[in-house]
This record gives sequence, C-alpha cells and structure tokens, in this order.
Amino acid sequence: MSRAVDAGHRMDAMYRHQRHIYDATRKFYLLGRDGLLDELPAQPGALICELGCGTARNLIRLARRRTEVRLYGIDVSAAMLATATAAVRRCELDRRIQLHCSPIETFDPTAAFGVAAFDTVYFSYVLSMIPDWRRAALRALELVRPGGIVAVVDFADQSRASALRRRALLAWLALFGVHPRPEIARDLVSLATAQDAAARHEWVAGFYAYRLMFRRAA
Repeated sequence: MSRAVDAGHRMDAMYRHQRHIYDATRKFYLLGRDGLLDELPAQPGALICELGCGTARNLIRLARRRTEVRLYGIDVSAAMLATATAAVRRCELDRRIQLHCSPIETFDPTAAFGVAAFDTVYFSYVLSMIPDWRRAALRALELVRPGGIVAVVDFADQSRASALRRRALLAWLALFGVHPRPEIARDLVSLATAQDAAARHEWVAGFYAYRLMFRRAA
C-alpha cells in the first residue's frame, strides 16, 4: 500500500464518525483560524486553495465574505470530503468552491481543477498532522505562483505552557494524530524568511498557536 493511500485510509478511519461533529467541537481549540482567513489577500478573481480542507468550514466562510474569489480545497480523506461536499451544496456554494481528494505532496492542480498555480495557498491546523510536513510545505511553495502567498495557522509545541497543560493537551491531540513539534514552526519561519524578508509570524493566544504568512519569491 502506498503512503498516500495509507494516509487516506487512516484519516477516513479517524474521521468517519467525528466528521459529523467536527466543526462543533473544534471551534473550542482550533484558535486563530478566522484571523488568518481575514488576513488573506483576496483581490477579485484571486485563486485561493486550502490544503487539507476537512469539512470545508474555512472555504465556506471565505466564500461568504469574499464573493469575487475562486476557491479550491483538497483533502486526503474521502470521508471528510463527503461532508465538505454536502456542506458546500447545502450552502449553495458549489459553483464557487471546488473540492478534490488528494494528498498534498502529490496534488496536481491542473488535473484536479485545470489550474496551473494559485494566488494563495494555506494550511489550517494541518501540518502538525503530517509526518513528512516539510514535503507538504515545499509542495505548497510549488503550488503558489511567484509572488503569491503561503499562509499557516497551527499549534505551537506548547513549550511555554505549564507542564500539566502541555501534557494534557499533547496527549489529547495525539488521539487525533496531531503532533505539534518545535521544529515545525522553527523551520517554517526559516523557509518563510528565505522567501520573503517581510514574512509575518505571530503567536496566537499566548503561544498556544502561531500564524505565519509570506510571499513566494518572485
């Protein structure tokens, strides 16, 4: 079994039932998502892609607030995309949001959507779930046009939290395949600053999470 197929099966097994309550429960601890979405550049006609879109909650929010952009989302879990597709149709946004099942690392936007590159790609609490997160981050750079935006919001490693809170949170997140690690934020910042001297990195909720936004070098 290929790594991509195995990842899809694992995510399907994990979220087959959770997907029905995912948005209602995650809003309590996936902090900073809306702040990132509100900061994304969204000129009329811009192409924006969420890598690891889950239930499409973020894409639907963007579609409602940014009516002149074209939105795309991919996810490795067919089960999550079934929920996402139903949500998009229920909101009557299926003409504005396109979805596709694919791992990030091998995603082909031309085959999936007829798009060569995006103006903006973003990760929302996804990289800490991917074992080879560096490969996914580098693929994001390839998917955005030169001068385009890459944005990330994700868990910090909790090293600045109390020992009790850190142990409790990391144990809880591990149940869902989420593993915040110090090298993720550190190496992402290095990658970002190598591309963009004006890269923006900020902490969310007292070092609980971080947001990062930068431009791909032209």
